[in-house]
Amino acid sequence: MKPGIQHPSFADSLRFRWLPLSMLTGIASGSAAAVFLISLQWVTNLRTGHPWLIWLLPLAGYAIGRTYYRYGGQAAKGNDLLFEAFYRPRATIPFRMAPLVLLGTLLTHLTGGSAGREGTAVQMGAAIADRLHRWFRRGSTDRRLLLVCGISGGFAAVFGTPWAGAVFAIEVLGLRKMRYDAILPAVVTAWAAHWVCLAWPVGHAHYTLGELPQPGLITFGWVVLLGVLSGWVAWLFIRTTHGFRQLFNRISSLPLRPVAGGLVLLTVYLLTDSQRYAGLGLPVITAAFSEPLLPWDFLLKLLFTAFTLGAGFKGGEVTPLFFIGATLGNALGGFIPLPLGFLAALGFVAVFAGATNTPLACLVMGMELFGWQSGLWLTVVCTVAYLSSGYGSIYTAQPLGGMRRQMRYRQLRFHRKTTRK
Repeated sequence: MKPGIQHPSFADSLRFRWLPLSMLTGIASGSAAAVFLISLQWVTNLRTGHPWLIWLLPLAGYAIGRTYYRYGGQAAKGNDLLFEAFYRPRATIPFRMAPLVLLGTLLTHLTGGSAGREGTAVQMGAAIADRLHRWFRRGSTDRRLLLVCGISGGFAAVFGTPWAGAVFAIEVLGLRKMRYDAILPAVVTAWAAHWVCLAWPVGHAHYTLGELPQPGLITFGWVVLLGVLSGWVAWLFIRTTHGFRQLFNRISSLPLRPVAGGLVLLTVYLLTDSQRYAGLGLPVITAAFSEPLLPWDFLLKLLFTAFTLGAGFKGGEVTPLFFIGATLGNALGGFIPLPLGFLAALGFVAVFAGATNTPLACLVMGMELFGWQSGLWLTVVCTVAYLSSGYGSIYTAQPLGGMRRQMRYRQLRFHRKTTRK
């Protein structure tokens, strides 16, 4: 039997036996995400109000490394553990993953590390879902479905995009075929998590797309070019992050890896006298839609984030990818004769699509954030970025999707034929 969620019979579907657990998962993951977002906003305000906190970067790195060395266990694998638990049911997700990643992410942002928030929310949601599976003693099929729900709820709550959260949970796991029995539970969990999160004093960022260009062949060509460049930048982010991670893995002591990384980041911050690329960078993302920014913003944010995560600090990659994509589109505004907000919006989702192999989820997210009328251009740019970003992913354990897997197979066949000759 191939791993995945098995399609139930029609009579079994009518029982809606998964509905209470889906809603419970949404309530729990939405509440956890709300607590995380409130805490994250608090530590971000604290850091911006007290810039001297960057001096604690090495100390925070040691605290994170030491905690994961002593208590992390399997939880140290991060998002990759979620893929293992889905495809190998014997792999368990320890509940301590939730508080560990929460604490690690808050320390990273408090001291100026360049990281995101999606990975934290997704890991918390998956850990909660797996614990509910143990409490209610469900089978392996229900466990996989609950993991989909946990990822869906965490993503939807942290970004305020419930439709994209549901699609992302299904797409990122690399399911070979669309499993119809996973769609409705994922949607229910995503909306429950979204509503619960909004019930807390939590606000989500809003972006103004501005005017849309007139459809035409020239506009289509510029959008395709932006998609190709976004895919290349996504590939560069993937390779740079993995490269820094391999570099720091040469340090035998796990607690000392983020210490070394923290010392380097602290030195760079002091030399440049700027924390522009610390934390989430939401003010820069918002500005990218309305005013010209530094043309190298996307590249420096890429390097800062790849270095931070590669060194062992905790946090997500998605919000930095939003930063990279939006500032890439902003930088191209000086060359591409299209509205600045339009270019920033397309880059916002395109780099994300290329780095995570989730073009459909990014299309849905773009329409939720920027309006459904932008769907045509979002479809083009996300598809092109996905196809031009290579065969990697920010999630090293993520299986290749159908089209990507076929492209990789053809490349390997061509390589074997050329080497034989």
